[in-house]
Amino acid sequence: MSGHSLQIDSNGQLRHFLCISGLNRQLMTEILDTAESFAGVTEQTVKKVPLLRGKTIVNLFFEASTRTRTTFELAAKRLSADVLNINITQSSTVKGETLLDTLRNLEAMHVDMFVVRHADSGAAHFIAANTAPHISVINAGDGRHSHPTQAMLDMFTIRRVKGPDFGALRVAIVGDILHSRVARSQIHALNLLNTGEVRIVAPKTLIPAHAESLG
Repeated sequence: MSGHSLQIDSNGQLRHFLCISGLNRQLMTEILDTAESFAGVTEQTVKKVPLLRGKTIVNLFFEASTRTRTTFELAAKRLSADVLNINITQSSTVKGETLLDTLRNLEAMHVDMFVVRHADSGAAHFIAANTAPHISVINAGDGRHSHPTQAMLDMFTIRRVKGPDFGALRVAIVGDILHSRVARSQIHALNLLNTGEVRIVAPKTLIPAHAESLG
């Protein structure tokens, strides 16, 4: 099953969030609108809403992270979820436990969501394809492949600063495009939102061989 079909359910809604490609403009706009509706929570005296009360979210980070892990944890807690942060370096994986065994052990604890960061491209897809049906998976970055939540945050910021009409914008992404999972996700997101022009700026050695295939 492809990452595209795996992450969308039969009603056209997100089952998992694994990559930007495979989404459509309407769904992306719904995500951005929903995020906007919660933006004011951070300005409240009590920075919490009950949306995820009773849900348990596991931050399963196989790569070092500060900003991504802590912001996922903070966001989940502000939505009233219970959060488990798994320290992989102190988990049974160092004793040889496989990724699937780790998933099965966590599933037995009746968790509801995995937020996954992994050095291998496709790891989040693998977990989503092999986890229990009631568990959702969010990709917090996998190898060079994808970082969809970072791209959505960038689209949210652009929309807040420049307004909702992406068609009027010219956006340049500058840097190491070849190795950047964020850049790949940004390009897909900008094109899905019908951005007027998307440019990539980098030395030839840091541009993917088939950059045009990114959109």
